[in-house]
Amino acid sequence: MDSYLHSIVKQFEYYKSLGDKTFSQLTFKELQYTPNSYSNSISIITKHIAGNMLSRWTNFLTEDGEKEWRHRDQEFESTFASKEELIKTWENGWICLLEAIKSLTLSDLERIVYIRNQGHTVIEAINRQLAHYSYHVGQIVFVGTLIKKGDWQSLSIPKGSSSTYNKNKFSKPKTIKHFTDDL
Repeated sequence: MDSYLHSIVKQFEYYKSLGDKTFSQLTFKELQYTPNSYSNSISIITKHIAGNMLSRWTNFLTEDGEKEWRHRDQEFESTFASKEELIKTWENGWICLLEAIKSLTLSDLERIVYIRNQGHTVIEAINRQLAHYSYHVGQIVFVGTLIKKGDWQSLSIPKGSSSTYNKNKFSKPKTIKHFTDDL
């Protein structure tokens, strides 16, 4: 289980890095772009993720993950005045999450925490949020690719490069480490 705590921090940091790398390729105006009337801009998705993180991870072990002070519907209103404000909000959410997870001990993993009065083991709550955030970070990356088109800098193995990537990986001895250690 100790490896779980180490691995889950690495997983969250990986998804944060995908968002960071997307933001670095876009202007503030591009972050506001909405693909259609049924979609959210990267700005809105970012605001929602950060709001969720602050709610879920503040006093994670002792309070319900849906805080009374959270106003979820307002997360879907465009209010950022600058890219810097958006990134600061993003960072604050991740700081809250990572500090909460890094403070956990092995004995905490089977404790029960609540989200909207539904009990979860700490492991279940962590996995729930990892899935939620990776879903939204995927949206952020996808909208970024739509905006940048041919100017997009791939965040994974670029198209047509799988053989070269695999050849490089298989030319090295087997190791046991987290897949993000090489990124």
